[in-house]
Order: sequence, then structure tokens, then C-alpha cells
Amino acid sequence: MAGIIGRKVGMTSVFEADRIVTCTVVEAGPCVVTQIKTAEKDRYSALQLGFGARKEKNTPNPLIGHFKKANTTPLSVLWETEYFVPVRYTRVDGEAGVTYEAEQGAAPKLGDAFDASLFRPGDVVDVIGTSKGKGFQGVVRRHGFAGVGGQTHGQHNRGRAPGSSGACSTPSRVFKGMRRGGQMGNDRVTVRNLRILKVVPEKNLIVISGALPGHNGAYIFIQK
Repeated sequence: MAGIIGRKVGMTSVFEADRIVTCTVVEAGPCVVTQIKTAEKDRYSALQLGFGARKEKNTPNPLIGHFKKANTTPLSVLWETEYFVPVRYTRVDGEAGVTYEAEQGAAPKLGDAFDASLFRPGDVVDVIGTSKGKGFQGVVRRHGFAGVGGQTHGQHNRGRAPGSSGACSTPSRVFKGMRRGGQMGNDRVTVRNLRILKVVPEKNLIVISGALPGHNGAYIFIQK
């Protein structure tokens, strides 16, 4: 399953079949292979990818040595994905229209770079990221509660209250997992089955339909 680290640039919209489609622009790569894990040595097969520039003075010495093995400069983000052999797509403009030719790459090696050419318009991908943190929120915003009653019949400052959540003397406690106020957002989120609408390989940009988790500039992982 091919995957790549990206940075969320921002949202926009494009026209598709006479309708407006909301989409997100992502800077996808270049990602460098910083480690190759094998079943013999690590008990499983995987590729570790790195993305984003990082100052060497802010990089721990063990990581500096780790990046030197891959013959690359320090990188900001490391992400592990399943081992895969890349298939790159090249845009071809012909008389019949725009087509994409697939080229099977070689087995990845340390220091190899992957970019937006791993994808083509029409591919269906899953995007993994961290959602925006919204702090401590009450039950109305966090779970969609309607509050307690209306503003009459003796209700006072109860419009956004959760109401009763416990029982009587038996069991004399609130069960675990009840929907209450608490931390909202800042969770690992996977958005599935999003379509790639456009690929700009010369700028390493891809346009994905829908909204992606995280703020502008947040790191995400795109896999298909």
C-alpha cells in the first residue's frame, strides 16, 4: 500500500462536471526513505519515510546519525508505512485527451525519494492526521445535547447543562463511558475514500476532494 507524507496547504474549490467540489491542496513530498525494516531483522517489513526541512542544531545527535545513513539532511517528520515498490505516473497529452502512463519502479533503497508522481487523478486514498484541538467543551458542542428543558417552568441557567447522568442508590455511581464534557479534538483521525482530483507533479501538489484533518500547515499521511 503506497503512502506518502504531506503538508496541508489549504482549502479551495474546483469545477467538475458543472458543479463545485470542495477540495484540499496538499504538498505531497518529496519524502526520503530513511530506514528499511525487514522481517529478518525487525520481524516485519516496512518503510520509514521522512519529510520537511529541519535545522541541524535542533536535531538530536542520534537522529543526525540516522539521517546520515540515508545520505539526507535532517527531516522534521518520520512516518512508517507498509513496504511497497513504487509505481510512478507520467501525464501524457494526446489526441484522445489526457492519459497517465504507469512506470514500475525498482525496490526502494535508503535515500530514495517519493513525490506526488505516486498518484494520479481518480485514485482513491485514505488520509490520516491529527484533528484541530478545541480544548474542554461541554456536552452541547461535544455531543450535540439540546440542554435541559426550555427557559420556562423554573429553569434557570440550565440551557446547556447535561442533566442527570447517574442512577439512584443502586449502583450509586456514574457508569464509565457516559457522554460528558471534556477534551474535544486533538485526536488521530482517518478520513477514508477521498478522490484525487488533480496532480501537479512539478510542484509536488495534489488536490484531494473534501476536508482533511488538521490546520493549514499540519502534517498528514496519504495512502492508497
